[in-house]
Amino acid sequence: MSTDTPTPEPTYPQTGLSWTQKLSAWSYKAGWALTKRLPPRVAAVLFNIGADAASKRGRGLPQLRRNLARVVGEEKVTDELIRASMRSYMRYWREAFQLPAIAGPELAAKINKCVPYDVHQKISAALAAGKGVVITLPHSANWDMAGMWLVNYYSDFTTVAERLRPESLFEAFVEYRRSLGFDVIALTGADQPPMERLAHTLADNRVVCLMGERDITGHGVEVEFFGERCAMPAGSALLAQRAGCPLYAANLWYEGEDSWGIAFSDAINTNQPLDDVVQEQARWFEQFIAEHPQDWHMLQPIWFSDLSEQRLRRMGVAFNEDHRYTARRQDKE
Repeated sequence: MSTDTPTPEPTYPQTGLSWTQKLSAWSYKAGWALTKRLPPRVAAVLFNIGADAASKRGRGLPQLRRNLARVVGEEKVTDELIRASMRSYMRYWREAFQLPAIAGPELAAKINKCVPYDVHQKISAALAAGKGVVITLPHSANWDMAGMWLVNYYSDFTTVAERLRPESLFEAFVEYRRSLGFDVIALTGADQPPMERLAHTLADNRVVCLMGERDITGHGVEVEFFGERCAMPAGSALLAQRAGCPLYAANLWYEGEDSWGIAFSDAINTNQPLDDVVQEQARWFEQFIAEHPQDWHMLQPIWFSDLSEQRLRRMGVAFNEDHRYTARRQDKE
C-alpha cells in the first residue's frame, strides 16, 4: 500500500483554504441557488447529462468501481452499472438542491405512499415505549428526503454532521438540513460532545438517525463487510445499548423518477457485545446494498485494503512483517 503523502494544494494566505475548497464551496452554494429555480424536468435532464459525463471520466470512478466490485463481483461492474450509479448520485444532489423549495406536507405525503406499513409500526412502537429509537443507514439514495418525511410524520430528529471546510460550507449544509426540520449537531468542535446530545434526544423519547457504514473518526469497530475487513462507527449501537431503545438499520433506494423505496431491518439485538451489534448492522447493510447497488453512493475508500498504511496506523490497525493488516490493536479506544 502506498504511504505517499498527497501534495498540498495552493492555498489562500488569508484563510488557509485551498483553491479546490473555495471552488467546492462556491459550487454547492450555486447549486442551491440555481437548481431550485429550474423546472423539475429540465433539472433532471441536466443532472443526467452531468452524470453520464462523470461516469466516463469522473474523479471518484476508480474507487466507486472497487467498492461496487465487492458488492456484485468485479465482472458485473459494467459501464451500465457505473452510469446508473452516477445518475443515482447526481439525483441525490439534484433533489438536495431542490428540497428547500419543495419540502412540505405534499411531498411528504408522496413519499409516504412508498413507505411500507411495518416501518410505521416500528417507529410508532418504539416511541410508544418511551425510550426513543436509533436508526442507522448507509449512504444510499436520498437520506435527506427520508428525513423530511420523518419530520412531517413523526417529529424532528437529531443527526450528526461532519465538519467541512470552509466553515461557510459546513454552515450552509447545517442551515439546509435545519430548514427541513432536522436537529443537526457537529461531529467536532461543539461545546457539548455529540454522544451527550444524542443521549438527551433519546431520553426525550425522540429519534436519532446516523449514517453507519463509513468510519470518519478512526475509532470505529472492525467488521467483515462483503468478505473484507473495514471499520464502521459504533455510535448507533452504543447509544441504543445505553438508552435501552430499539436500533434499526434502514435502507433507501430509488424506484423511479418520482418514487423512493424505504425499508427497515428487524430490530437489531443490542443485548450482545458492542462489536457484535455493529457486525449485525453490517450484515443488514450488506443485504440492503446488494439489493440496490446502483444507489449506494460510496465514492470513498472504506475497506482496510484500500486505505494507506499511514491512515491504517492512525486507526490502530496492526501490521505483520509483510505489512499486511492483521487486526485492530486492542488498546485502541
